[in-house]
Amino acid sequence: MVDAVVSFVVGRLGDYIIKEAGFLREVKDEVLLLRNELEWMQCFIKDAEQKQVEDAMIRKWVSDIRDIAYDTEDVLDSYLLKRGRGQTLNHNQGFLASIKKCSCIFGQEKIDLYGVGKKIETIRKRISDLSRKREIYRLEDIGNKGEGSSNSLGKLKELRRVTSFVVEENVIGFEDDAKVLLGKLLEDEPRLFVTSILGMGGLGKTTLAKKLYHNSVVVNKFHHRAWVSVSQDYKTEDLLRRIIKSFRISCSTIDLEKMNTEDLERHLHDSLLEHSYLVVIDDVWQKEAWESLKRSFPDSNNGSRVIITTRIKDVAERSDERTHVHKLRFLSQDESWKLFSEKAFRKFTIDEGLEELGREMVQKCGGLPLAIVVLRGLLSTKKPQEWHMVRDQIWRHLRNDSIHVSYLLDLSFSNLSYQLKLCFLYLSIYPEDYEISVAELIRLLVAEGFIKQEEDQVMEDVAKNHLDELINRSLIQIDTLYHGRVITCRVHDLLRDLAIEKAKELNFVYNCNEIAHSNGFSTSPSCRRLSCKNLPLLFNRLSNVRSIFLSDGGFDFLTGANCRGFRLLRVLSIQYYEATPIDDDSFPEETTKLIHLKYLGIRNASVTCLPPSISHLQSLQTLDFSSFKSSVDLPIELSKLQDLRHLIGRFQGPLPIENLTNLQTLKFASIQSWAKVNPEKLIKLRELRIYSHSPEYEDEFNFDSIAKLKSIRILCVRLFDGEFFDSLEPLSHCPSLLDLKLNGKMKRLPRDMHEVVPNLECLCLKNTGLEDDPMPKLEKLRSLVFLELLSKSYGGNKMVCTSKGFPRLAHLEIDLDGLEELQVEQGAMKMLVSVKISEAMTSNLRIPERLSFDSIAKLKSIRMLRVQLFNQGFFGSLEPLSHCPSLLDLRLDGKMKRLPRDMHEVVPNLESLCLKNTGLEDDPMPKLEKLRSLVFLELLYKSYGGKKMVCTSKGFPRLENLEINLDGLKELQVDEGAMKKLKSVEIGKAMNSKLRIPERLRSVASAY
Repeated sequence: MVDAVVSFVVGRLGDYIIKEAGFLREVKDEVLLLRNELEWMQCFIKDAEQKQVEDAMIRKWVSDIRDIAYDTEDVLDSYLLKRGRGQTLNHNQGFLASIKKCSCIFGQEKIDLYGVGKKIETIRKRISDLSRKREIYRLEDIGNKGEGSSNSLGKLKELRRVTSFVVEENVIGFEDDAKVLLGKLLEDEPRLFVTSILGMGGLGKTTLAKKLYHNSVVVNKFHHRAWVSVSQDYKTEDLLRRIIKSFRISCSTIDLEKMNTEDLERHLHDSLLEHSYLVVIDDVWQKEAWESLKRSFPDSNNGSRVIITTRIKDVAERSDERTHVHKLRFLSQDESWKLFSEKAFRKFTIDEGLEELGREMVQKCGGLPLAIVVLRGLLSTKKPQEWHMVRDQIWRHLRNDSIHVSYLLDLSFSNLSYQLKLCFLYLSIYPEDYEISVAELIRLLVAEGFIKQEEDQVMEDVAKNHLDELINRSLIQIDTLYHGRVITCRVHDLLRDLAIEKAKELNFVYNCNEIAHSNGFSTSPSCRRLSCKNLPLLFNRLSNVRSIFLSDGGFDFLTGANCRGFRLLRVLSIQYYEATPIDDDSFPEETTKLIHLKYLGIRNASVTCLPPSISHLQSLQTLDFSSFKSSVDLPIELSKLQDLRHLIGRFQGPLPIENLTNLQTLKFASIQSWAKVNPEKLIKLRELRIYSHSPEYEDEFNFDSIAKLKSIRILCVRLFDGEFFDSLEPLSHCPSLLDLKLNGKMKRLPRDMHEVVPNLECLCLKNTGLEDDPMPKLEKLRSLVFLELLSKSYGGNKMVCTSKGFPRLAHLEIDLDGLEELQVEQGAMKMLVSVKISEAMTSNLRIPERLSFDSIAKLKSIRMLRVQLFNQGFFGSLEPLSHCPSLLDLRLDGKMKRLPRDMHEVVPNLESLCLKNTGLEDDPMPKLEKLRSLVFLELLYKSYGGKKMVCTSKGFPRLENLEINLDGLKELQVDEGAMKKLKSVEIGKAMNSKLRIPERLRSVASAY
C-alpha cells in the first residue's frame, strides 16, 4: 500500500528534475539523490507491508516511509507555489517565460533554493536513519521471501489448499449455475475444452467448482479427477507435483521430488493419455499459470475437461481456443436471506424487529455469499440486543471476525500495480451506492497526477485502461453501457470499505461521510484528500490537502484569508443539488488564487459567468460546470489556460478556445458560438457536442469546421427544429471519427457513406427526415457496430438490408412511425445480437395488419428483441423466431391473435418475456409454463383479457420473477409444484385487493 505512495512520489521527483531543471540549479543533485534513496526503499517496502500485520516495529517503519514520501511531495509543491506567484505579473506570456523575465529568482520574489536544499537534506537524513534502524533492529532481511510460509498469508494459503476438497452440505443460490456448467462438462463434445468460472473474491467460484467436482455423475464419467489451488505465488514444478498426487497417479514421492519440470510434464501427459479426466485449477491470477500447465494435459478426444476459477477476466477469456466463460452473478435478495437465516436464528426466536434488522444487514452485503456467511456466523454468537452494534459498523465487524474475508480482499489489492492501487484507493471518495461517472473519474485521475504519459497514448486512454483492468479483476462493477463504452460503474460495499480503510490508514483519502456519529473533523494534518458533504467556515487546518470533494455544495470555506490554508489544492469538486439554495450567481474570486488547481468542477450550480482572473489557474486541465439550470459566459482570458484539456458546461456566448491546443473535450456549446471559432489549432479535440439553442441559425450547418478536427472521435450535433445539415462529405477528413450522432434535417446521405466515415462504429440519426431508404448506404459501413434510427430519421415505409450488409452490426434500434417492413436478406447483419424496434404511439400513420417476423428470423445471433406496435396493429405469427436459437429476451407491445401452441419449441432458450397490449383471449399460462428457461415474466396492461389464469404442476420450472398488471384478472391459480423457484411477485396496485392468489405467492408479493 505504501509502495503505491512512494512510487508515485518517485515518479513526481523524476518529472520535477526534467521540467524544473533550469530552476532547481544547485539543488538538482540533492533531488536526484533523494529520488535514488526512495527508489532503494521501494525494494523493501512490499515485503515489509506483508509482515507489518504481525510486527509493530515493521509497521512503524512502513508508516515512517509514508510520512517521508508525503513530506517530500510537500517540499517540492511548496517550492513550485512560491515560484508560481510570479505568473500573474504578465498574462501575455507563457507561464515559464513570465517567470524567467520577472525577477523571480532575485529580488522580492527570490526563491529560497537554499531552504529547499536544507529541507531535502533533512529528509535524506531521515531516510538514512530508517536504514540504520532496519539494521539495528534486525529488519535487514525483510526482502528475503523465504520466510513467507510462516506468516499469516502463508498459513491462509495452506488453509485454502487443505479445504479445497471439503464439500458444503447445502449450497444456496448456485442451482442454475451448476446446471448450466454440468451440461457443459457432460455435453457430447469429445475435444478437450476449458470452462472458466469468473467473479470477484467471495462470490463462490470455488464453492461452485467443488459442487461440480463432487457431483456423482461427474465422478462416474471421468476416469481421473484432480484439484489444485494456484494463487498468486506459484511454482510450476510444485503445481505439477500436486496435480500428479491429486490424480493419484502411481509414482513415489521420492521420484517426484527428483523430477524437473520437463520430466513432470511428460509423466503427467503420458499417464493421462489413455484416460478421460477432469482437473480443477482454482484461483488462477495470471494467464501464464495455465499456459505453463496446459501442455501436460493431452487432448485424446475422450471428453476430458478443465475448470478454471479466476477473478481476472483476461485469464478467463484467454485460457484456451475452446473456452466457455461463466460469469458468476451476485445472489438475489431472497437467496441472500435464505443463506443468512439458515443458521443465524438457531439459538433464539426471530421477531419482526430482529428480522427487519437482519434483512437490512443482509442487503448491505450486496449478494456476496462470503460476506453473508461471515455475517451469519458473527450474529449467531451475538445477543439480539447486540445486533445494532454490528449494523453500525458492519464491514469492520465482518473483516475482524473472518480471516478469510480479509485474506480475499487483501489478496486482490496487494496483487495490483502501484498505479492500479492508487486508482482503487481513489474510489473511496465516492458515497455509498454511487453511480460513478467513468469519464469524470478518468479526468480526476489525470488531474491528480496518477497517470503517466505514454508514447503512443494520451493520459486519458491510459487511465481508461487502468479502470478496464480493475473491471477485469472484478474490483469494479459495470453499471451502464452505451455504444459499447462503460458510462457508469459501481464498487461493491465490501470493496469500497476496504478502499476507505486503506486510504484513511495511508492518509490518502479521508471520507467524512463514513465516520459514524462524527463530531467535526479529526483528520491527520497530512491528509491528502477530503470527501464530505460540506466544509465549515474557517476550516483551514488541512494545509497539505490536495483534493476536496463536497457533495452538498458550498464555497464558504474559501472566503478571505481562509483560502491560504488550501494553497496546494489540485482538485476541487463541488456538487450542488436542486434543493441547495445558491445565494450568488457569480463565481467566487477566491478560487482563482488556488494556482495549483488542475481540476475544477462545480456541477448543477447557477454560476453564469467566470471572472477574468480565471487565467491565474495556469495548471487547470478540467473545467466542469455541468448544469441544466443556466449557461456560463466565458471570459476572453480563458484562452490563456494552455493546459486545459476538458471544458464542460452550457456555453452560449463567445468561445475563447482557438489557442487551446491541448483541448480534448468540449461540451455543450451552442452552434452559434462554435460557428465563430477557428478550430485549426484544436488538433487534440476528441469529443465535441454542440447544439442550436434558437432558430436564429439560418444557414445549413456546415461540417467544414469539423473537418479541421483531425483527432475527433465523438461528434454530437443537435439542430433546432427546421434547421438542415449540409453535406457530410467534409467528415472524410476525420479519420478518427468513431461515434456520430446527428439530430436535425438532412436532404440525403452521401452516396459513398462508407468512404466518408470508413471507421465509424456508432451512428445515431434523429429528425433527419431522409426520403430514401438509408440502408443501402449504411450497410456498407464495415466497422459499424451500433445503429440507431430514431424518430423521424426516415419517412419511408420500407427498408431493405441486402446480403452481406452490416458485417459487424451488433445492436440495432429503430423508432420510425411509418415503417411497415424491415427486409433483411440472408447473410445480412450476421453479427447482430440485439434489436429494439418501437413505434411512436402518437403517430397517425397506419401500420399494416401484420408485421412479419420472417426478416428477423434471419438474424441468427439475435439475443434481445423489442417490438412496439400501435393499438390497432397486429403481430404476425411468432413461428419464424424458432430460427433464432440465441434469443433470450423478448418484449412485445401490440395486438396478437394467439401464442404458438408449441411456444416452448419456438423460443426454447427464452429467459425473459414481456407482453403488453397483446389482447390475448386464451389463458397464456398453458403455453408459457412450458418455457423451461424462463426466469422473468411480465404480463402487463391488456396483454390478456380473461378473468382467470391457471399454472399446472411442474409449470415454469425456473421462473423467479413474475409481474402481473391485468385489470380484469380475478384469480391466479398455481397448482402445487408450479413456479417452485419463484422469488418475487409484483401485482398492479389497482388489482391487488381483488386478485385471488395462493398464500405462498402472497408471501413474496408486492403491489406497485
